[in-house]
Amino acid sequence: MRRLIPDGMSRRHFLQHLAGASAMTIPALTMAQTLRVHAADLQRRRKSAIMLWMSGGPSTMDIWDLKPGTNTGGPFRPIATSGDVQISEHMPLTAQQMHNLAIVRSMSTREADHGRGRYYMHTGYVPNPNIEHPSYGSVIAHELIDQRPELEIPPFVTVGGGSVGPGFLGMAWAPFSVSSTGQVRNLQMGLDDRRLMQRMYALDLIEKGFIGDQRGSAAEDHQKVLKKTLNLMTSEQMQAFKVDQEPAAVKERYGTDAFGKGCLMARRLVEAGVPFVEVDLGGWDNHQNIFTTLADQKLPVLDKAMSALVEDLDQRGLLQDTAIIWMGEFSRTPRINGNTGRDHWARSWSIVLGGAGIKGGIAVGATNSDGTAVETEPYTSQDVMASVCKALGISLETTFTSRNGRPMKIADGGKVIRELFS
Repeated sequence: MRRLIPDGMSRRHFLQHLAGASAMTIPALTMAQTLRVHAADLQRRRKSAIMLWMSGGPSTMDIWDLKPGTNTGGPFRPIATSGDVQISEHMPLTAQQMHNLAIVRSMSTREADHGRGRYYMHTGYVPNPNIEHPSYGSVIAHELIDQRPELEIPPFVTVGGGSVGPGFLGMAWAPFSVSSTGQVRNLQMGLDDRRLMQRMYALDLIEKGFIGDQRGSAAEDHQKVLKKTLNLMTSEQMQAFKVDQEPAAVKERYGTDAFGKGCLMARRLVEAGVPFVEVDLGGWDNHQNIFTTLADQKLPVLDKAMSALVEDLDQRGLLQDTAIIWMGEFSRTPRINGNTGRDHWARSWSIVLGGAGIKGGIAVGATNSDGTAVETEPYTSQDVMASVCKALGISLETTFTSRNGRPMKIADGGKVIRELFS
């Protein structure tokens, strides 16, 4: 049988050749190396963003915008922070980091269904059967990738849960999903090295033929994904996914649960040059027993990991170039239902932003005394994206063209939240 792999070519050489891996491989920085980086080098670090996605819709009036003493307020009490805001008593560690974070308390959106809300808060668009919009992770990765030509691992990574896809930007910008321990799908699919290389080489030849025949974008998109997969198999940058390499004290600070490990991985990935990382913490769809669930389960996990991430990024000089985005698809009703829970609510709620030049220690906007309405200028998903783009140096004049030829403006024309940059 004719050989598909050229003679004299090693597995690593073959994979690098097939993937077109001409850029220099840069290993992930160790803690000691990072701490030795000179201040001038830190100033030149590339921009990144980390989204902490709270799947299920967290009750933000029990976390960031408390209403004590009201019929809607619940039992939690606000505490002072290192900024000019108060937050829940069950977030004491994050309270110490609030000088680095800003609360936007006047979010007002329309999508209170999980699927539609998730799509809207990830893309800035409501679902449309005629067009699939790219998630903010795909957009930001697309716009920042030119800053890091040395990056071999995917520019958009999701940890612990899937994100919304790349839409019309194409599969090259799809989220790369891993578990909090760095486990990815077995790239070799049970094949030995030789059989794997034979198949990859054959597939590469076939796809080049399809591309040469101009048979549409599918082959080009798939070939890009194939090359990224091959880069993963040879790159030293894959060390960034191995959170177990961190010192025990660092792992304990973040928390040994899945979300804590995910936040630690996000920091490692940003150090390695990944432009966008999304870390998922689910379980916020609290239609019953909400206060027990929050106090005993959800908030301790969130508090430990989120505070550790912000503190760690700050101490390493990374926070100045890394935007932090905390949000879910919506919030919970101010009214407490008969099961001591809160239901879906999108009219008046909060998100949290920080890093990358965003002003910390403040609350932007306000809700009324019982949390049922926004009293100040309302903000949307598009406005959040516009503000993050400003923080990352991405032009709001950027316009994409969808596959049906429609111009699509970045952030869907959202407005920058001015107070975050004053």
